Amino acid sequence: MKKMNLPYVYAACLVLVSLLLSAVPASEHGYKVGDTARDFRLKNVDGKMVSLADYKDAKGFIVTFTCNSCPYSVAYEDRLIELHNKFASKGYPLIAINPNDAQVSPRDSYDKMQVRAKEKNFPFPYLHDETQEITRAYGATRTPHLYIVQKQQDGSLKVAYIGTVDDNYKDASQAQKKYAEEALNELVAGKQISQPNTKAIGCTIKWKEA
Repeated sequence: MKKMNLPYVYAACLVLVSLLLSAVPASEHGYKVGDTARDFRLKNVDGKMVSLADYKDAKGFIVTFTCNSCPYSVAYEDRLIELHNKFASKGYPLIAINPNDAQVSPRDSYDKMQVRAKEKNFPFPYLHDETQEITRAYGATRTPHLYIVQKQQDGSLKVAYIGTVDDNYKDASQAQKKYAEEALNELVAGKQISQPNTKAIGCTIKWKEA
């Protein structure tokens, strides 16, 4: 029987472990409800840099990872606009972030983002996470993937809700549970969110190729 080359086997195992670790979904390393979320500074479709700190009077934010290319994201665009229009005046504006790498998903390039934002007349910022650093920090894995963060007395941002918009991406009128809206209504009313976690439904994020 041929003797195994132990150093070679050991090296192969290390490579395998490293590959497995790199394949672990970002959500396992991202935020959970109750965590403190970091601020960011990303480029908007109008060319300006946007930070959550720019919104001095905000009580919190609806941070949504979405894109141009995913049919789920497209299906939810009007509902995101409605959420922003309903809750921005109550202190919770929506901030949309495109997490996809344009090399992997050309329809999500910055230029195409500008076109889409103009077509839909987005009333909220549509930011480009070119390095995907913020996407990984939050732990988003799908488009759309929605995070509601609430501003604390010390100015920090506490994650209050993570998940999906509602329970029917195909038809807004048939949605039985409007999870994000219900969570926001509870926050505005000063109540604890009754369902702070739901499963994000959508396309997988297009990560940069190693």
